[in-house]
Amino acid sequence: MAAVEASAEGSAGAVTEVAAAPVVTGLLAGDPMALGLPVFIAGSAALGLTLAGMVPGSPLGAPLAIIMAATGLGLSVATAWAIAVGQSAVASVFGIFAGFWLSFAALVLGLNHNWFVLPAASVTRTVELFLTVWLIVILMLTLATLRLPVAYTALFALVALALLLVLLGTSTASTGLTKTGGVVVLVFAALGVYLYFGTASAATGGASVPLGQPLLRR
Repeated sequence: MAAVEASAEGSAGAVTEVAAAPVVTGLLAGDPMALGLPVFIAGSAALGLTLAGMVPGSPLGAPLAIIMAATGLGLSVATAWAIAVGQSAVASVFGIFAGFWLSFAALVLGLNHNWFVLPAASVTRTVELFLTVWLIVILMLTLATLRLPVAYTALFALVALALLLVLLGTSTASTGLTKTGGVVVLVFAALGVYLYFGTASAATGGASVPLGQPLLRR
């Protein structure tokens, strides 16, 4: 994901920036995905397990410690790192997900503590608004990154599917749809683990894992 153009003949993991990034040395050198992916996985696993019913009553406050202190903060740092090394595509993706996780934490805390002073009848609509806006953003991200290897497209598409399922579950008060959304969250967390193995392998001198050819090559 460090770039938006794959070579036509290249291997599944051989992806380069459209515009060559400046060479960075010193403390800022390296791959921001080495940090961004693990913290993304942590937040996704925490949310997925909560939605799937691991915590009795599925209180959405249960995963907030991980989502706020690890995922939201970690992705913000990874975004700054990506900007520093000139990886604009990576910075965009991590920045978008940092916004999602931090706004999710703000939503849950705000609703639980009545910070927004909403009437009870507006709480469900507020959650629907949140999910709808982020569904639109993630769909946009999915379409905008079709030049990335297909593993990344699949990840973003699964995030969009999870948001849709949770939105439908919220609108219809269906615990089944919400739990299914949680399962999808765990699936894209598992895909994140696969992507991290490739990043870790490359960072330690090995070969990346196969990521698949981009769906859009022009």
